[in-house]
Amino acid sequence: MRIFVAGASGVLGRAFLPLAVERGYEVIGMTRSSVGARTVESLGAVPALADALDRKQLGRALAAARPDVVVDLLTDLATGDSGSNARLRTEGTRNLVDAAHQAGVSQIVAESISWVYAPGTDPADENEGLDAEAVEPRLTTIRGITALEAAVREVPHSAVLRFGQLYGEGTWYARDGRFADAARAGELAATETVTSFLHIDDAAAATLAALDWPTGVWNIVDDEPAAGTEWVPVFADAVGAPAPTVTRAGDIGRPVSNARARAQGLTLRHPSWRDGFRTL
Repeated sequence: MRIFVAGASGVLGRAFLPLAVERGYEVIGMTRSSVGARTVESLGAVPALADALDRKQLGRALAAARPDVVVDLLTDLATGDSGSNARLRTEGTRNLVDAAHQAGVSQIVAESISWVYAPGTDPADENEGLDAEAVEPRLTTIRGITALEAAVREVPHSAVLRFGQLYGEGTWYARDGRFADAARAGELAATETVTSFLHIDDAAAATLAALDWPTGVWNIVDDEPAAGTEWVPVFADAVGAPAPTVTRAGDIGRPVSNARARAQGLTLRHPSWRDGFRTL
C-alpha cells in the first residue's frame, strides 16, 4: 500500500511515519520545508515538498505520489493561532481532498479533534452534532473542523479521527511544552473544565489502525475524561511544577466517549492520563 501523508513532519506525523514504514507500507510524507523533508527521510519515508495552501503544488505532489490512501495530519500549531489553524483545516483540507479526487484516491484518514461538542455532563458520542452555539474564539475552531470533516466525507472511504488533547513528546503537554512551561510559572490553573486526553503514541497507533476501519467518525480519546481540578495537579507534579491554583473557569467542558472505537478494536498503551503523565 502507498500512503500519502499530509503534514508528515508535524508532531503526529513524526509518530505515525515509523509505524507505517514498519508495517511495510510505502510512505510519501508531504512537508513544506527542506528541514521537514530531512525529518521525513530520517523516518524512512519519501519526502514530497508541497504547501497545502497551494492547490496546484499540492495537486502535482499527490498525483506524482500515486497513493492508495491519503492520511491528513495537517495542523498549524506553531503560534497557537486558532485562526491560522482553522484556515489550514478549511483551505488545506479542501485542496487535499480535491487533489485526491483528481488522482483517483478513494480512501482518506483524517485528524480531527474531540473538544468540539457542546458543553454537558454526559459523555458525547459521534452521533452528536458539533457545538453550533459556540462564540469566538471557539467558533473559529468549530467552523474549521466542520469544513474539514465535510470535505473528508466526500471521499468514499473516509475515517475522521476526533483525537483528545494530545500529550507526550513534541506536544503542548510535553515536559518542555507550552503547558508545562505555564505550570512551572504558576499560570496553569486547575478548573472545573473537563478534558479528554490521548497520548501521542496512541494517536499514531490509532491512525495506523484506522487504515483498516470502515467509513465513519471516531472519538479517539483515553478512558478517563477528567476535570482540571483532577488532572492539572498530576500534570504539574509530572513536569516539576508547583501545586496549581484552583479557580473557576465558567466552562464545564464535556467528557467524550470512546466506546465506538473500543468496539472497533482500539487499544491504548495509556488508557488513562494518570499513568501517561508519568512518562513525561
